[in-house]
Amino acid sequence: MKFSEQWLREWVSPQLDTQTIADQITMAGLEVDAIGAVAAAFSGVVVATVLSKEKHPDADKLNVCTVDDGSGDPVQVVCGAANVDVNQKIAFAQVGGVLPGDFKIKKAKLRGVESRGMICSASELGLEEDTSSGILVLSASAPVGADFREYMHLNDMTIEVDLTPNRGDCLSIKGLAREVGVLNRLAVNGPEITPVAADIDDNFAISVEAPEQCPRYIGRVIKGINVQAETPLWMVERLRRSGVRSIDPVVDITNYVMLELGQPLHAFDHDNLQGGIVVRMAKPGERLTLLDGSDVALRSETLVIADHSGPLAMAGVMGGENSGVNENTHTIFLESAFFTPLAIAGQARSYGMHTDASHRFERGVDPQLAPLAVERATRLLIDICGGQAGPAIDVQSAGNMPEQRSIVLRSARLEMALSKSLDRDDVTDILQRLGLSVSLDEGNWNVVAPSWRFDVAIEEDLIEEVARIHGYNNLPVRRPAARLALRSADEATLTTSQLRRQMVARGFQEAITYSFVAPELQAAILPDAVSPVLANPISADLSVMRASLFPGLVRAMEYNLNRQQSRVRLFETGLVFNGELDALSQVPMLGALVCGAREPEGWSGAKARVDFYDLKGDLESLLALGGESGAWRFEPAEHPALHPGQSAQLLYNAKPAGWVGTLHPQVRATLGLKMDAVLFEVRLDVLSQGQIAAFEPLSRFPEVRRDLAFILSDATPVQALLDCTKQNAGDYLQNIKLFDVYSGKGVADGYKSIALGLTWQHPSRTLNDEEINQLVDSIVTQVRVELDAELRG
Repeated sequence: MKFSEQWLREWVSPQLDTQTIADQITMAGLEVDAIGAVAAAFSGVVVATVLSKEKHPDADKLNVCTVDDGSGDPVQVVCGAANVDVNQKIAFAQVGGVLPGDFKIKKAKLRGVESRGMICSASELGLEEDTSSGILVLSASAPVGADFREYMHLNDMTIEVDLTPNRGDCLSIKGLAREVGVLNRLAVNGPEITPVAADIDDNFAISVEAPEQCPRYIGRVIKGINVQAETPLWMVERLRRSGVRSIDPVVDITNYVMLELGQPLHAFDHDNLQGGIVVRMAKPGERLTLLDGSDVALRSETLVIADHSGPLAMAGVMGGENSGVNENTHTIFLESAFFTPLAIAGQARSYGMHTDASHRFERGVDPQLAPLAVERATRLLIDICGGQAGPAIDVQSAGNMPEQRSIVLRSARLEMALSKSLDRDDVTDILQRLGLSVSLDEGNWNVVAPSWRFDVAIEEDLIEEVARIHGYNNLPVRRPAARLALRSADEATLTTSQLRRQMVARGFQEAITYSFVAPELQAAILPDAVSPVLANPISADLSVMRASLFPGLVRAMEYNLNRQQSRVRLFETGLVFNGELDALSQVPMLGALVCGAREPEGWSGAKARVDFYDLKGDLESLLALGGESGAWRFEPAEHPALHPGQSAQLLYNAKPAGWVGTLHPQVRATLGLKMDAVLFEVRLDVLSQGQIAAFEPLSRFPEVRRDLAFILSDATPVQALLDCTKQNAGDYLQNIKLFDVYSGKGVADGYKSIALGLTWQHPSRTLNDEEINQLVDSIVTQVRVELDAELRG
């Protein structure tokens, strides 16, 4: 869930800064993933009015406009946007202003006509990525001369929260505000929502044939709407800051209400509906073309919204293309329903989809929220698009609605679980602020869970709620008392840590991959392998248990190579699975993979690539730790994943214990790998090995590498060049390597050529060529000034 801090503060505004609010939310169990500004930095942009527009005398696609920017004197500006027009309120960058990307606004002449400023589009202000939408047109009430950032409230932050599946109630501004209010003992003040009186008698018949899956369905006809109306800029901005793109006013309003209240809505084109709405299970052979254009064959366990002609939408997932709102729509049927989580869970994924609606319905939407959302959306639709509303038809199956859950919280149980005695009134206050109905009975609390908390069902849930609101940091730390006997260590057996440390000392890094892999990957590497197939995999490409460590290591190598890591040295320990479930063997193994250069990149390193004997030497160093080198043998043998003639079977006391060799060329071609790799795999029950490596988070964004060679005096130390380069390479320089020193032909006497490899990487975005080129220019200039060195041609 991504949301605007300013939007949240309209509901509840504690006297805390952004980071403190984020920390508070995280400590309450709603982990904050990211915090970012809602707009890029820019200045000198004001609200202005277009006073006049004339065609440019020498350019068909340019207009010469006169703009009132509030300074008192009209400003002439040349604009190429097709949608610019007289009397528009626009965002105007004045001369001296700076737009995102450090683009400075200066006086200019375009085809001989002076231009003093710039009429800006949303993309030029960093508000959207679409560069074809023309200039940004503001509301007619926007005050001329006002600072655009202040007018648009762009000094705002977005907060992205990663919610656990049990907290679907927080997938809205209302739910998050409720949490922040509870944590800070503040009242939550949302918009006032009052019922919209029916102006017309129009309605549409509703029949619910699957009440267990859809206990509540509300529909309303709204006539005379104008789909061509413009979505207010404030709504477009709130949607954008929540990661939702503006489409048209009807869709925007349904998305807005979903983000605000947490209730997904859907609008049908009323003129395309026949007979009446029917909520039922799909029938054999039925198909539906969805809003994204995909055509799906519906299964019998799929809940659908239909009319008398057939399915209109996949309930709780996505609407159909034929009944959706379009530019010709003037009457809509607005749907707001409660679908039970079990009816929607897994449906979207089974069709290869994931939507905002399914994300919420799978986790549980407040069954009492549907009528409130209809009234809120109706009011917004009438205010923005016009029209007249009919009565809201509410069809309920009371027997299938979720029952209110009554739970008893015992004071003694609470004190034992938290190792702390809390004040009775404080506990009561916490439970009530969470929206629970509370009554006291002989020192215990009788609690009724609110309709939006599907996850509060047992006493332990209440204990968790009290603990997180009271604050985990405020609970005492108590260690359990126990008599723990020391285990004897067998000195003849190598520990896992010893073997892992040896691998790290040999220049390897530990990889931790999934125990399940893609069936195609495993078949390419081990065509004869038999291992269990998962009944409910995370995804289709992780659906079989691994029969070897090779597939995971090869996939990890590919991942690193795709991110400019040209030298890979990985090892892994873990179980492999062979055979069907009724005769399954689970064997602990150690595997390793190397590819790329034999030595790390450096000015004195050899350029040769690793080969079979390099990895064989690494493996022999492990075998030597056990002190039984004579018990191990390598014998030539063939393995389906390894290169014939460059593979060997590892024997321990004449019994098979593992394999080592170069990846088979045919396997490499099948997987599209660009580099040779050498692998080994050994049984851990024979070798006894393992280690947990320290992990440092890696940026998801690509590195940028530049190589620079400088000619400088022999008397100038290389360290001076390195220091100068680092000082001018910016904040995102990740690595600098000296990889070549040369003197001789082509280099004057008394001078040397020093070659450096510089690598940049940003933690949260992709660096562009312009930024890197500016840094390189700065380095070259400063090296020339400080060290009298020149860039080698």
